[in-house]
Amino acid sequence: MALELTGKAAEIYDGIRHAPIVSPHGHCDPAWFAENQPFADPAELLVIPDHYVFRMLYSQGVPLEKLGVGVSAEDRNPRQVFRLFAAHWHLFLGTPSQLWIEYVLRETLSCALPLGVDTADAIYDHIEAWLADPANRPRALFDRFGIEVLATTDAALDPLSHHKEIANSEWDGRMVPTFRPDALLNPRAHGWASGIASLGAITNQDTSSYYGFVAALRQRRAMFKSLGATATDHAIEVPQTVWLDNPADTYGALISGDMSKADAFHGHMLIEMAQMSLDDGLVMQLHAGSRRNTNHALFDSFGPDKGTDIPVAVDWVRGLEPLLNRVGNDPRLTLILFTLDETSYARELAPMAGHWPCLRIGPPWWFHDSAAGIARYLDQVVETAGYYNLAGFNDDTRAFLSIPARHDLWRRAVSRHLAAQIERGYFDIKTADHMARLLATDLARSTYKLD
Repeated sequence: MALELTGKAAEIYDGIRHAPIVSPHGHCDPAWFAENQPFADPAELLVIPDHYVFRMLYSQGVPLEKLGVGVSAEDRNPRQVFRLFAAHWHLFLGTPSQLWIEYVLRETLSCALPLGVDTADAIYDHIEAWLADPANRPRALFDRFGIEVLATTDAALDPLSHHKEIANSEWDGRMVPTFRPDALLNPRAHGWASGIASLGAITNQDTSSYYGFVAALRQRRAMFKSLGATATDHAIEVPQTVWLDNPADTYGALISGDMSKADAFHGHMLIEMAQMSLDDGLVMQLHAGSRRNTNHALFDSFGPDKGTDIPVAVDWVRGLEPLLNRVGNDPRLTLILFTLDETSYARELAPMAGHWPCLRIGPPWWFHDSAAGIARYLDQVVETAGYYNLAGFNDDTRAFLSIPARHDLWRRAVSRHLAAQIERGYFDIKTADHMARLLATDLARSTYKLD
């Protein structure tokens, strides 16, 4: 199965199908490329790290333990995990996961067998042999996929040792970290107080004071930037920015255990991050509209990122007003907005990005990273924001082998959209070809300052 194209859409797609992959936001593990060891097994490759996969199986009553999630490598049977996945393959009909995984099997793994109960062992054996080939180790795949740059997402306290190993190696693949300080900015985050202490220790700053805390964050941003980082990333359920006149007093109260202004402080620190971006040039990403870890039993047993985050409605206009009125007119700031609340595309995000110089709209994220989701996105944002206020595409994935599949789906969907624009009389094929290259690679390069 694929998103089939005909006519002008196929012609446009042919011009971008082999363009380099620019992946400015994602969650691949830099250790894979620092160590360059074979991936463990087919289950570890396609099932265990992919929350799109195991959340669907869990919804049909398959326990996560049986899928190898939260189970040590010694205690799980990867072939049994893969068999269970194959036995439930029908659950993915009509989903983007079907497109991505079929692409991986067909194009990346050169496996022509249809996935199912009767073929599970044969496909497992095929993938196992493929993994044993040194030509299919992470660095070789990175190069073969045509990846121009791959960004990881890294906690603010991460020592970045794997990025340092990569930078000091003979391999010339471009991998960059991304500064993710949520656990330090949000006083309600688990382990916030100990994180603040660790921040002080590694930066030699007095983080018991607000000004020492801010200085330490600046220092960490500089460390990330020295290893190639061009962006920060921030997640918040509901965008709510606040400028506090006396942040030092609020910080002192929080350090003492008074959490009454925790949310206001978090909102204040988002503005501080934006102000720091004016100085160091790091692009700021804000992911909102997702209520995290809604299945408490799964969170208690398996931790975060287990497919239980659910979209919620948000108010971007009022939520970002303090930030935008403080720094939004400054051309040094680039702020990319991602949402799981599709209703805000035409109502809020497109009009906002069509006005504020700092704003760009991120591509469809998570539940909306699909053929239909991409079509809805482009239909809702382009008329008001135009194309040049978009951030291009990023795959936002932990599943490394799915990167070419996700970019291919985006390129096919973009080609369909542009062909429809030609039919509407908005522009000709020459302009459509230019816009296709813009949406496939050039916007991501320029927005994330990766040129």
